[in-house]
Amino acid sequence: MPDSALIVIDVQNDFCPGGALAVDGGDQIVEGINGLMRDFPAVILTQDWHPEGHSSFAGTQAGAAPYSMTEMPYGPQVLWPDHCVQGSEGARFHPSLNTTLADMILRKGYNPRIDSYSAFFENDHSTPTGLEGYLRTRGIEKLTMVGLATDYCVNFSAVDAANLGFSVTVRTDLCRAIDLDGSLKAAMAGMRAAGVVIE
Repeated sequence: MPDSALIVIDVQNDFCPGGALAVDGGDQIVEGINGLMRDFPAVILTQDWHPEGHSSFAGTQAGAAPYSMTEMPYGPQVLWPDHCVQGSEGARFHPSLNTTLADMILRKGYNPRIDSYSAFFENDHSTPTGLEGYLRTRGIEKLTMVGLATDYCVNFSAVDAANLGFSVTVRTDLCRAIDLDGSLKAAMAGMRAAGVVIE
């Protein structure tokens, strides 16, 4: 599979049990992801990398509760607990994740004014991260995605990749979801509608 890559989404301490934005069972997928890495000629890790006081943090919005919604210039935005702050322990990859096999680590969400769920675009759906260009120049056309969380960063990354013309598979056994107000069901339907293969 010389034209394929494994995209490992945000397997970071803050998304694992005990973290600021813990996803149930987030640590349970690490061993399986490590085992899958050797099956791919290219491995890309994404890393949420927010500055302190990011606009998507509930703590920066007066009186806002975590997981509430607000309207940003680029559209609706969930206000999250402060998480994955640059240089913090929570932003580090899970200690058991094999980062030595990564060809590339893509940091996202570092613009303080806009969040970035997707590995391909910020949440305005137009500002690119540069990942598409990297994959194209390597001749990669087929992507398998795993990681956290199924209904947010995995979902947005998979749909964007499919819309860009990549062949995309999401391994749900190596993902875990937040499932905020039915977000998982909606994400699964949206991914299928975009042509993403769900395994």
